[in-house]
Amino acid sequence: MVALIAALVVVIVGIVWAVLVLIPETDSSGDPDAVAAPDASKAQSREWTGTMEFNGETMDVTLFGDKAPAAVASFLHLAETDFFSGTTCHRLTTGGFDILQCGDPTATGAGGPGYEFGPIENAPSDNVYQRGTLAMARTSSPNSHGSQFFIVYGDTSIGRDAAGGYTVFGEVNGGLDAVEKVADQGTSNGQQDGPPAAPAVLGTMRFE
Repeated sequence: MVALIAALVVVIVGIVWAVLVLIPETDSSGDPDAVAAPDASKAQSREWTGTMEFNGETMDVTLFGDKAPAAVASFLHLAETDFFSGTTCHRLTTGGFDILQCGDPTATGAGGPGYEFGPIENAPSDNVYQRGTLAMARTSSPNSHGSQFFIVYGDTSIGRDAAGGYTVFGEVNGGLDAVEKVADQGTSNGQQDGPPAAPAVLGTMRFE
C-alpha cells in the first residue's frame, strides 16, 4: 500500500509539473512588424553554433536546425533582430524540475513576438530533458510556440500532455554555470516555482 501511494504521488507531481511548464497564449506585445513566423527553410537543415549572453556571461550554444527547423528559424530571426537582448527570464523552477524560462519581452509569462507556430518538433521519446537542453515553451496547443523557451539546468522529466512533448531546438555546450548561479539563489517567493530571486537577463545572441 505504501509503495502504491508513493507511486501515485510521483505520477501526480509529474502531471502538475507538466501543466506548470505551459505558458499563456502569446500576444503581439513584441515586434510589431512580425506578422508571421519565419519560414522553416531559414534553419537550412543544419546545426548552428554561436553564443548567448546571460547576465553578462557567455554561453556556447548549438541550435538543431536539422531536427527542429521551425523553432530554429524563429530563434535565429529573433536573435538576429536583438529581440531577446535585455529581456528578463521570468520563471525559475527548482527541486528536481530544473528549468529557467526566458524569452518574454514583458517578463510576465504572457508576451511573445506577435506570431505563433508549430507543430512540436524533436521532443524526447523518454520525456527526459537533459541538462543543457533548450526547449520551446507552449500552451496546450502544439501550434502555440512563440519566443518563450526554457533552459534546463538539471536533468528533468516532463510528462506529455494531449499535444505531446516540448520542442528541443538546441543545447548549451558551455557556460551553463551562469544559469546555475541564478538557480542557487532560488525564487523570489521562496517556492519551487516563481520569479528568480537573482537577476536573470539575456543579452546578445549570435549564430553562424
